[in-house]
This record gives sequence, structure tokens and C-alpha cells, in this order.
Amino acid sequence: MKDLINSISNAAIARAHAAGELKSPTAAGTIEAPKNPAHGDAANNVALVLARAEGKSPRVIAEIIKRHADAQRPAEIIEISVAGPGFINFRMAASYWHGELRRAAAQGTAFVRPQIGNGRTVQVEFLSANPTGPLTVGHGRNAVLGDTLARLFAATGFRVTREYYFNDGGRQMKLLGESVRVRYLQELGREATLPEDGYQGEYIREIARKLVEQHRDGLADTTDLEVFRSAAVDAIMTEIRATCAGLGVTFDQFTNERDLMTPQAPAPMSRVDAVLDALRARGLIADYDGATWLRGEPLGLPKDAVLVRSGPDREPTYRTPDIAYHIEKLKRGFDLVIDVFGADHIAEHQQVIAAVKALGYDVTPIRAIIYQFVTLTRAGEKVKMSTRKATYVTLDELVEEVGKDVVRFFFLFRKHDSHLDFDLDLAKRQAPENPVFYVQYAHARLASVFREADKAGLALPTPAVDLTALSDEEIELAKRAVGFPEIVAAAVEALEPHRIPFYLLELAGEFHRYYNKPANRIINRDDPKLSEARMFLAAVLRDAIAGGLELLGVSAPVRM
Repeated sequence: MKDLINSISNAAIARAHAAGELKSPTAAGTIEAPKNPAHGDAANNVALVLARAEGKSPRVIAEIIKRHADAQRPAEIIEISVAGPGFINFRMAASYWHGELRRAAAQGTAFVRPQIGNGRTVQVEFLSANPTGPLTVGHGRNAVLGDTLARLFAATGFRVTREYYFNDGGRQMKLLGESVRVRYLQELGREATLPEDGYQGEYIREIARKLVEQHRDGLADTTDLEVFRSAAVDAIMTEIRATCAGLGVTFDQFTNERDLMTPQAPAPMSRVDAVLDALRARGLIADYDGATWLRGEPLGLPKDAVLVRSGPDREPTYRTPDIAYHIEKLKRGFDLVIDVFGADHIAEHQQVIAAVKALGYDVTPIRAIIYQFVTLTRAGEKVKMSTRKATYVTLDELVEEVGKDVVRFFFLFRKHDSHLDFDLDLAKRQAPENPVFYVQYAHARLASVFREADKAGLALPTPAVDLTALSDEEIELAKRAVGFPEIVAAAVEALEPHRIPFYLLELAGEFHRYYNKPANRIINRDDPKLSEARMFLAAVLRDAIAGGLELLGVSAPVRM
């Protein structure tokens, strides 16, 4: 539709220019659906764009363009009008929507996947939870956001790399290793006390028990925490991978922080050390209070940030290998690099990107998706979560309680920069107020139409089916369905996957309202012509909902 309207508008502007009525031979406007559907199917703001160059009011320009467009208006457009300050509105004929329905039907569920990527490369780095414990509800939002973004890019013609970056070294991992060592000694009946802020979950005891099974008391006198840390990382990463698989989340690559902090032949130093040297050479490092700092003032940052901690170990902070990691990502040549992280990492991410840019790299490809936190409620009460104290609900437990489909849909059913209140009671309710149930039920209802048709002995409609029997209400349903690809394209471009479940809920709502009217019975043995037309529409609606749910990683049941 947009291509058709652009073509008509540009041709009208060219004719007006040739007639001496406009100075400009061409112009590009924005085409969007009018806020008031009564004004038509699409509105072009090109007259407002031309106003300054033409020295005329937008309405005068719009009337000129309308007159020239009306002179050669194609049959697909039934009306062109001018509204408001100078918008040119277009109302499409029913025959246009019939054609769009046929186009969608020919593609099946693929019609919701506009191919806008053209093979461009995208890296989505998401979840990236450090292996210190099971994935929790909070991690789940990150996982589903990142995975759905990756699905959307892959479905629309991009080449996607899904990446998990994690820290398997540093202070927290030493604390993890010490926690496992203490539990190991306790399993052997020896006295040992968890360190302050040690990890207390039952999973730590399980790791310790396996070490006892493997080594008996052979590790009791070792002071080297590496065997305990390594055992914990292996066990927890195995569990994380299994949790992701249960949620339908996959990764193409795993990258760990320790590799960035270890020299890789033939390089004489680690990539982290190389970053520190490069920053120092540019005068962007300060040393005070026993620590090494990234200078904020030259980078336009509000304050300095620690790159290397004080103390005998002189350990880099998280942001230092992050700088090296982002440089590596840019060197790999992705057209787009997407970071998905929680709101508590905003300042650190700004510091990282500022440092990467200061080192001479183009940071334009890097885009961040910053999500707000999740509150889990049960019976109106907040469920508290803490990984170290083991007072948390794991992501596995959530999936087991409400199901993968509900978890994924709920995590996406709020814009990522909005706080998410995950209501367990609502999530388990098989009722219209549960959005995922409502959308899946619409698909199941549509699937039932074809079972009913089979029982009635009605053949599936062919592409040549007569669609003139469709009512105005049914044409409105068709408009909603065939407009889905534009929503998908916009969700990809804006990095806003929530647009998909929002649209699915609106489409399901319109279908349910239509379906619940006795006059709209789809299968009518006494009127096979009308039945065929309605079945054709139903097939497109079914495929739109199924295709949309597939983009979200949610199933489309045929019976409920």
C-alpha cells in the first residue's frame, strides 16, 4: 500500500510541477495510518514536508496534489481527501484488500516475515548470566528479549549470531569456589564456615556432593580453589544450558571473560592489558587510591570509573574486559551489535562505549536494549529473590508452574523499558484476561473452522475464490491481518519485540468479537459461496496468528 501511495503522490507532484503549480518536482513524505480510521486507510504528510520550499500553506499544497492524483486515480483507491493541517488521506477499495488477502494466502505464515535484512549481519549478545547459580525469573526477561530479537532478525532476512558472554573468573568466582569448598568439607564431616556473602543455595551442596563422589577426601587439604571453581562453573553452565533449552532459547557462541584476560599467542599480552595500555597512552587513565581509573571528564562522563581494583590481586572490574569484548565484536564486522542488559548496568555500558570510541572505533553499530526488572507476585504478594541467599524462584520453576508459552509471552507483553509485574495467578488462568490464552484461543477457534468445514463436506477455497461476498466488517479484519508485516518490520527496526504480542492481542480481540456474532457464522451449508470467502479470510487470520506466535517462540495450538 505504501509503495502504491508513494507512486501516486510522486506522479501527482511531478504533474503539478510540470503545470507550474509547484516548484518541487518530487518530495518524500511519511505514510501512516490516520489516527481516526474514518479518515481512510493511509495518510501522507508530503504537503507538510513541501510547505517551506513552496511558500504555501500545507492545505493548499495538499489540494493541488489531490487534484492531480484524482485525475489518474487507480481502481485500487476509492477516495483521496485532504484533512487537518494538510494530510492527504487515501481510502483503498475492497478489491485492493481482496488482492492483499490473496497475496497473504499464497505465502502462508511466511507473509508476516518481510524480508528487509538483505543478508546484513547482526550479533545479539544476551542473558550472559555469570555461572554463580541457577537462572532466576530476572534472568528470564533478558533471555526471552534477546532470543525474540534474534528470531525477528533471522525471520526478516538478517544473518544472526546469538552470543552468551560470561565471567568465569574474578572475585565472585573465587567466592563461588570457596563456597563449594566449604560445603565439600562439611559433606566430609569437617568444620568449615561459609565466607561472608558466600553462596548458600542447595545447588552448592549438590556440586560438593559430586566432588565427594569423585574424589572422596582427596581434595580436603588443597588450598587451590581452582578445582572447586571449575567444578561449579561446569555444573552451573550445564544447568543454564538446560534451562535455556526448556525455554526455547539457543546460542550460537559462548564467550568467556577469562580468555580476554589471558594472552593468546602470538599476542604478547592479553586483550584486557592491551586496552589498558591503549587508554593510558591516550591520557585516559588515572592512578589513585591504589586503583586504576578510567578518567570521566575527557570522555564526557560524570565521574571516573574503576578499571582495576586496589589490593594485592589488582583484579580488573567487569567494565575492563567489557571494553575489550566490544572491540572484538566490532572487529568481527557485524552490521549491528545488540547488547541486552538490565537497568543496573546503564552507567557501566556508557563507560564501556565511551572508552571503545576513545580508542578509535566506530561505535555506531552498537545498540543497547535496557530492560527494567521483574516483580513476581503470587496472591498479590511479592515473591522475594536473592541468588546468594537462595531465596528465589528459578526460571525452571516458573516454566514448570505456568508453561513455556506463558513465560515467553508475559516477558514480552510489556515494553522492555517498563517494569514488569509477573502475576502468577493470572499466568495460570485459562480465561480471556490472560493475554496468551486469548491469542492462542483465537488460533484454536480458527483451526476449528476447517475441521467444521471438513465435516460439512466443504472443500477448501481455491485462490480464485470470489471474495466480493465479504462484508465491511470482514474487510476490516482483512486489513488488520495483512498489515501485520509492517508491524514486524517496525519491531525489528525499533528493537521493540513487544509490538508483536500487542498486535496479536488486538487481532485476536477483533476476531473474537466478530466470531461471537451469530450472523458471522463462517460455515454455512446453505451459502457455500459466502462460506468459501469467509474460510479464505479465516485461513489468512489463522496464518497471521500462527506466524506471529512463531516469531515469539510461542506455540499455536489447534485445540484448547
